[in-house]
Amino acid sequence: MPKRILLLTFFYPPDLSAGSFRARALVEALRAHAGGAVQVDVLTTQPNRYHEHASETQVFETGDGVRIRRIRLPAHRSGFRDQAVAFVAFAWQVTRYARDERYDLVVATSSRLMTAVLGAWIACRQGARLYLDIRDIFVENLGELFSPPVSSILMTGFGALERWAVRRADKVNLVTAGFLGYFQSRYPKRQFSQFTNGVDDDFVEFPLHGCRDQSKGRPLQILYAGNVGDGQGLHRIVPELARRLDGEVHFRIVGAGGRLEVLREAIAAAGLDNVELVEPMARERLLELYQCADVLFLHLNDFKAFRHVLPSKVFEYAATGKPVWAGVEGYAAEFIRSEIANAAVFEPCDSVGAIAALRRLNLRQTQRPEFVARFARSRIMRAMAEDVLELVESAD
Repeated sequence: MPKRILLLTFFYPPDLSAGSFRARALVEALRAHAGGAVQVDVLTTQPNRYHEHASETQVFETGDGVRIRRIRLPAHRSGFRDQAVAFVAFAWQVTRYARDERYDLVVATSSRLMTAVLGAWIACRQGARLYLDIRDIFVENLGELFSPPVSSILMTGFGALERWAVRRADKVNLVTAGFLGYFQSRYPKRQFSQFTNGVDDDFVEFPLHGCRDQSKGRPLQILYAGNVGDGQGLHRIVPELARRLDGEVHFRIVGAGGRLEVLREAIAAAGLDNVELVEPMARERLLELYQCADVLFLHLNDFKAFRHVLPSKVFEYAATGKPVWAGVEGYAAEFIRSEIANAAVFEPCDSVGAIAALRRLNLRQTQRPEFVARFARSRIMRAMAEDVLELVESAD
């Protein structure tokens, strides 16, 4: 009889997010490695990452040893309260579905901690093994998003939940080595694996060709693709850069999020016509925009917590061979400088430093085959699947 694995993930394709692509890759790797020895159940949500791109798909899918159930959430936006309500609805339904099943292993991939806590709760109730895949430091982020005393209250409460979930887990993976300092200091007796994000197959074969001829006089095409929220801080940097580089660059921002309207208002107030805002789109269309871009732009807000993170977008950007213009600090800055050729880093929210960094870029595509091979998602997920399956094999 096959061993049974429950995978909890708030996002899953066709939803557009790094978490959804990662979860699907892990499911595929588990099935490829274990074959008929495991049955994987995925409990996730109907597409909801971006309100503008949310379209319902099949509630239930089954085939080849994988069953996927998508839970419908109440309508919500990017606010903390809306997201909390949406998660409560998700957790209620997940608990209801899981209580009628018996699993040998629960795997939870989690960015905002609570999916990890939910996985720990289900594993505890069923006496199952638990594997956590941690994709962000949620507790530390609360200190940036809220002011005292609210931040202190939230950090205390969620900190207790984090300790319970991590200590309950049989294995914990951190999506970036930048998280090690935080987690090792709090859980010195625990060993952490680091199976990172990586380059998806869509980008492994990305066509390499030179950027457009600058002598044609057209503005430099700058592309950003991803979330537009507090974490990215685009509203604090893009309008000023567009103003200073008017006539020289054209920004195309593809995405949505809690700060999109703030960014839109700042663009309008400054009378800028060199910033284009585009709704989220399927990856196939996005690939076409990558090919048309001269420079790929990345930015994180100047939050102290973000010194530990490594945006998944880094892998996607690097695989295209395009010049990378990145406003990041801490671990992300170190990684980009050491791993990605033809990338320029500047301090977040520093428009003067950003322009100086742009001038340092070579406006041509740069082949990065060693990077793509080293960080191929398929290779990373094969290794992670083996790590997960070790718990299944040892389960009673």
